[in-house]
Amino acid sequence: MEKLIFRYVLRFLLLVIIQVFVLNKIQLSGYINPYAYIFFILTLPFDTPRYLMLFLAFFLGLSIDIFLDSSGMHTSATLLIAFMRPWIINAISIKKEFEPKSFPDLHNMDTRWILLYSIIMVFIHHTFLFFLEVLSFSNLFSILSQSIISSFITFILIIICFMLESKQNKRI
Repeated sequence: MEKLIFRYVLRFLLLVIIQVFVLNKIQLSGYINPYAYIFFILTLPFDTPRYLMLFLAFFLGLSIDIFLDSSGMHTSATLLIAFMRPWIINAISIKKEFEPKSFPDLHNMDTRWILLYSIIMVFIHHTFLFFLEVLSFSNLFSILSQSIISSFITFILIIICFMLESKQNKRI
């Protein structure tokens, strides 16, 4: 159990550091913004209590907001996907019960499931985040196009993270 907690603390810190010092520097024409830090929420165990998931999402989003000075936008978007995660998992899963302590990864789940799960969560996060940034429906096309493009780039980064984690789990 302690090993699992240490692993998630390390993942949390690593994703925040990569997001703040690497990915936030990548903004192609102010339009493409990769936000791979949400990988942390995506990979929490299936049996994570909802209150803990929301707390972790709040703390993760707040950490990003502090470094980006973004007035709670990342906190709100991260809380939204943490709140919706159980429903999305149930909606796309064939089996409704998962083994205790199992989590979404390429060993536990089908690759198509991981792809669908990731793209839905990323798109919800990005669309809500970019809507909060503009706070207007007048630029709906701009919000959707920015969401789609940034979601695609983030989706690729998250799949790379899943693959790297899969290789690391094989070594352990």
